[in-house]
Amino acid sequence: MNQTKIVVYGTQWCGDCHAATKFLDQHQVSYEWIDISNNFQAQKYVKHVNNGMQRVPTIVFQDGSLLVEPSSSKLLEKLRALSLLV
Repeated sequence: MNQTKIVVYGTQWCGDCHAATKFLDQHQVSYEWIDISNNFQAQKYVKHVNNGMQRVPTIVFQDGSLLVEPSSSKLLEKLRALSLLV
């Protein structure tokens, strides 16, 4: 499994968050999950990087780039660009 550092900020009730993490799991891409529901610092970060809006999933890649509420095709494109697919 790929050990590259990806952080997924989301909530348990977010369908798009579940879709994104399922996609990463299916492609054997490791990530850290941070549930922002009860994590003030994580909520603050997500709002900061999304111009004051709490948008999830917000996915942060090792190069510092972000994807916010990505489609599967956008997520696949990003993983390929970073050579993260096995």
